[in-house]
Amino acid sequence: MSDNEGRRDLRMPDDDEVFAVVTEMLGANRVTVRCMDGQERTARIPGRMQKRVWIREDDVVLVEPWDWQDEKGDVTWRYEKSEADQLREEGHIQA
Repeated sequence: MSDNEGRRDLRMPDDDEVFAVVTEMLGANRVTVRCMDGQERTARIPGRMQKRVWIREDDVVLVEPWDWQDEKGDVTWRYEKSEADQLREEGHIQA
């Protein structure tokens, strides 16, 4: 038995992505997220994720901030609950 028995390799953020937690559902495929860089953003759920990946409040997601408007961004990935718990245990996400 190893220490990493339950550990899974998870998708980590690219250079332009940041971990975030969904705080509010706004409708019209938009959510408010609290990013791990300390900023609150309005994020858009892209069409390729709509009706395929269901996003709810308190979900952990990856957000790619817009270059021209830093207070907005796009959701690029959603983590399952077990994956989010693993990220919290490893210290990538606070609370």
